[in-house]
Amino acid sequence: MGEGGSSPSQRLIAVTVDEGSLGPSTMEAAHERDIAIYDLLADNSFELPGQSGPYKLNLTVFEGRLLAFDIRDEGDRPVMAHILSLTPFRALVLDYVSLCKRHHAAIRSASPSQIEAIDMGRRGMHNDAARLLTDRLKGKIGLDFPTARRLFTLIVALGWER
Repeated sequence: MGEGGSSPSQRLIAVTVDEGSLGPSTMEAAHERDIAIYDLLADNSFELPGQSGPYKLNLTVFEGRLLAFDIRDEGDRPVMAHILSLTPFRALVLDYVSLCKRHHAAIRSASPSQIEAIDMGRRGMHNDAARLLTDRLKGKIGLDFPTARRLFTLIVALGWER
C-alpha cells in the first residue's frame, strides 16, 4: 500500500522502545525518538507474510549491533520476533547524522543554494538507508518506502551508533 492508504490490518498501532537497551540519553534524544515514533504511527504500512494485523512493535538494541523486533497483535500476543543486524547501517547512520548536523548549522549561515545542496544529499542518503532497510527485511516484514524512511528515522533516533 502507498502512503496514506495502508490497510487498517496491515499497519503498526503502537511502537515502543526498550529504553534500558539504549544506555544513557539526553532529554533531546528522547524527544527525537518520540517524534520519530509519532511520525511512524501517523502513517505506515507494515505487513507480515501470512499474518493479519494490526501490530504492536517493541524495539530493543543489543550491544549497539543488533535490533530486535518484537511484534505482537492487538491483544499483545507474540506474533513474530526478528533480529536485524545494525552493522550494514553503521556507516550510513554516521554519515546521515553528520549531514543532518551540517544542514542544521548551514541554516544559520549558508546561502539557500548551499542549504539545498546539503539537504538533497541528506534526503538521498535517507532514501538509500530506507532501501537497505527494505532489502534487509524482505520476506520477513513488508514495508512501503515511506514507512521504511520513517523506520530508519527511528533507528537513527535510537542513538545506538554512539
